Amino acid sequence: MLLHRPAAARGHTSIGWLDSRHTFSFGEYHDANWQSFRSLRVINDDIVAAGQGFGTHGHRDMEILTWVLEGALEHRDSLGRHGILRPGDIQRMSAGRGVTHSEFNQSSTAPCRFLQVWLVPHTHGIVPRYDQTFVPVSERQGRWRVLADGTGGDGSLELACDATMATALVSRGNRLHAVLAAGRHGWLQVAKGKVTANGLALSQGDGLGLSDETQLELSADDEAEVLWFELG
Repeated sequence: MLLHRPAAARGHTSIGWLDSRHTFSFGEYHDANWQSFRSLRVINDDIVAAGQGFGTHGHRDMEILTWVLEGALEHRDSLGRHGILRPGDIQRMSAGRGVTHSEFNQSSTAPCRFLQVWLVPHTHGIVPRYDQTFVPVSERQGRWRVLADGTGGDGSLELACDATMATALVSRGNRLHAVLAAGRHGWLQVAKGKVTANGLALSQGDGLGLSDETQLELSADDEAEVLWFELG
């Protein structure tokens, strides 16, 4: 079964300094048909104006992944961590029993665009954790590169849930596939560009859920950047 989530049908929050598109229900946006997909709870496509951002706020019991597409995002948290995220940087914050943080566009002249993903952990109340790592273009050009999973092996960040998040940069005509074992589910998110996935044409912001499917077959119709989630 394929579940298409068109970009134009997503929720939308616009508050001047923030333009955010919500694949699933979030904040004041609620859609009973789009609460989550398996453990995938949030995919927010955020554009933050120059010099603006999210002041200090808290999270609990959520695996939070941030993938910057354009610009630079500055992070500070109650764990004492401070970092700048740029394209190619993946950040994981396990909120666990409670953490506060802030996120600001570091630039005073250019907007910052990033995808923030929330996954439901398999255990509540764990010790909060934070980490980030850089993934060069060469490791994701024309192939899948795992960013985060349940093992934290091969340069990926470790998640406290049964999920894998991977990315790929694909050029026109490139083809990729991903196998789904029995009982596994997949979600494809198009961050940039245009692709065709299992026969469906998808553009920037579109999502595609896969259940009771054996694999994802993807071809690039344009230069594109995609995220792929394998979920229990």
